[in-house]
Order: sequence, then C-alpha cells, then structure tokens
Amino acid sequence: MVREQYTTITEGTHIERPENQAVYKIGIYGWRKRCLYLFVLLLLIVLLVNFALTIWILRVMWFSPVGMGHLHVTADGLHLEGESEFLFPLYVKEIRSRVDSSLLLQSTQNVTMNARNTEGEVTGRLKVGPQMVEVQSQQFQIHSKDGKPLFTVDEEKVMVGTDKLRVTGPEGALFEHSVETPLVRPDPPQDLRLESPTRSLSMDAPKGIHIQAPAGKIEALTQMDIVLQSSDGTVVLDAETVCLPELALGSQGPAGSSQGLYEVCVCPDGKLYLSVAGMGTTCHEHSHLCL
Repeated sequence: MVREQYTTITEGTHIERPENQAVYKIGIYGWRKRCLYLFVLLLLIVLLVNFALTIWILRVMWFSPVGMGHLHVTADGLHLEGESEFLFPLYVKEIRSRVDSSLLLQSTQNVTMNARNTEGEVTGRLKVGPQMVEVQSQQFQIHSKDGKPLFTVDEEKVMVGTDKLRVTGPEGALFEHSVETPLVRPDPPQDLRLESPTRSLSMDAPKGIHIQAPAGKIEALTQMDIVLQSSDGTVVLDAETVCLPELALGSQGPAGSSQGLYEVCVCPDGKLYLSVAGMGTTCHEHSHLCL
C-alpha cells in the first residue's frame, strides 16, 4: 500500500513529487498466516466433532421434549418404564407401579428404605436382607384392602385383627408368657392339646371356663395335682357316669353287710376315699385314711 504525502503549498508554487515513494504492507503473511488458517481449521473440526457427539448422545440417551429415554416428565411426577438402576440414594415422596404390573425392588445385597423427619433423623426403616427382614419403627401395621387392621405390633402389644389365627406348625404354638384369647380350637380332624412340659398350666377367667368336646373326650394329665376351684359358685360334674377308679378303699365290713355298696367320704383337706356303706355313715370308721 502506498503512503501518500500531502504538502501544503501556496498558489503558483510548483513542487515536484519525489520519485522514490515508500510502500508498506498491512496484514499477516508467511508462516503466521498459515498457522492462523490451521488454527481456524482445527476449531472448525472440533466444533463439528462436538456437534456430532451431541447429536449422538441425544440419540443414544433418547432425549425428547417429554423426557429422556424411558423416563418421562408428567404433571404428576416422573413416569419410568422398564428396569432402572440407581447407584446412589433415591429421595421420593411416593413410588407406585403400573396398574397391570407389580413393583419390584431388587439388590445384590439388601434393600433399605428410610423415612426421615424435617430434621433429617430416621423415624422408620425397612431393611430386606438375604436372611432377614428388619423393620425399625414405633409401630408396624398390616391392613387389608378395605383398610381393616390385620396385624399390629408396638412396644406394648401384638394385635391380630383377623377372624381366625391359624398355626400350621407341627409343634403347635409356643408361648413363653400368658395368652389372652376368647376361644382356642383346632382344625376339625385334629385334637386340641394344651401342654406345659416343665411348668404348670393355669386357665383363669372372670366369668367361667367352658371346655367342650362334642365328638371326643377330655383328658387332663399331670404329675402333681389337678385343682378345680370356683371362688363364688360350685364345681358341677354333670354326666351319666362319673368314675373315680383310684380312690382309697376302707376295710371291708362283715360279709354281706355292704352288698357291694360304698359311700364317698371327704377329708378336711379335700381328699376323697371310699367307705363301705351301712345303715348310717361309716366315714368316721375309716378316717385314718385322711392322715
């Protein structure tokens, strides 16, 4: 580019222009120009590669206006189709499955669900492990589909709300402490057996105890004593035949005097014994059996 020189002259004055004029070039030339073009070309290539990778990621991850892949964003929350894997904790308010499928939570070790309060403290925990299901809460409840409580556990009691509690184990049910129930009965083809192998068996009721066996018999076996006690009433043995085969028997009287008849005598401590019947009572003759 030619640099022009301007000279101020007066009118009528002639000045000759110098023959040698200096020419200066403005711009980038040589190896700097080639490096600049190469740098611009590299930037263009990187831009195209990034654009291609972005398109590829969008296609692989299935991005769409409503979500990403099987994860759709709806007005009610997030809708997820198929199986999903979470590598870190998941915080949600509600998890529910589709109407026509079940909800499956699966882990290689255990599945733990925590409920926290506003301060972040754990107030309830459900842990499903390979060998045990652990529930940590102040109260555990199981309800039926209509909202009826079926099973309730807290620190003071366990409540079963079903109409019938059935124990199918071959050894029956083992209770270490007292049991309160209005009715105990087995399945129709089985016998009912109440047993205490090492201690005593006691049944108490404020209004009465009813033991019925319409199609069988009732047996009470013990190593020590069987006590039938009524605090305000009587003990009634109502049957066609009442047998006491192991009662102590007093000495026989004169031949033919008793005609095989005996009377039941009672000791002051409640012990029963038999005495040969006579015209009057003969219990005093065999009172030595009370000792």
